Amino acid sequence: MAVSYNRLWKLLIDKKMSKADLRKASGVSPNTMTKMRRDEPVMLGVLDKICATLGCNYGDIMDYVSDEERGVNP
Repeated sequence: MAVSYNRLWKLLIDKKMSKADLRKASGVSPNTMTKMRRDEPVMLGVLDKICATLGCNYGDIMDYVSDEERGVNP
């Protein structure tokens, strides 16, 4: 299983907010934003900060994607 932050990127577009704006407003580090752009897992505290900044919940910003959906053989 892997995580996908595509919902977050779409939400930012809807809110007319850039990734840099989100990073500054939420206090998330540049390295963490890089991890998220690569769909790598991040600490739950980071997701808390982002959800608090955007006024949303975890399901609004991320999905768990199976290896089959990603086209990866287990």
